[in-house]
Amino acid sequence: MSYAYDDQNIFAKILRGEIPCNKVLETEHALAFHDIQPQAPVHVLVIPKGPYVNADHFGEAASEVEQAGFCRALAKVAREVGIAESVGGGGYRVIANSGPEGRQEVAHYHVHIAGGEKLGRMLPKREG
Repeated sequence: MSYAYDDQNIFAKILRGEIPCNKVLETEHALAFHDIQPQAPVHVLVIPKGPYVNADHFGEAASEVEQAGFCRALAKVAREVGIAESVGGGGYRVIANSGPEGRQEVAHYHVHIAGGEKLGRMLPKREG
């Protein structure tokens, strides 16, 4: 499949410094910042620095070094904001929406890290 990356999306503009963000962490392969519409007491977005549309695109096209660096950034962010169990936090949720049915709103791969309170069910229980 071919992925058409729009370099005018809001995350691309944040990466270029055209739009400010409340930065939590920046590494060679990732940028993490507080969500401007938090859905939990702690809600951080982590984005790869490369031009990847969604999880499929990232998994297919990002180098192993980029993928490993991104995963390490996710764990480091959870520690930095104090929600990882390894630093005394109560845990957290990692969410990546992908595509229209997955409710992805920005076409730049990104992961939400949410925590700071006991979270409800991720999806309602299905009958049957």
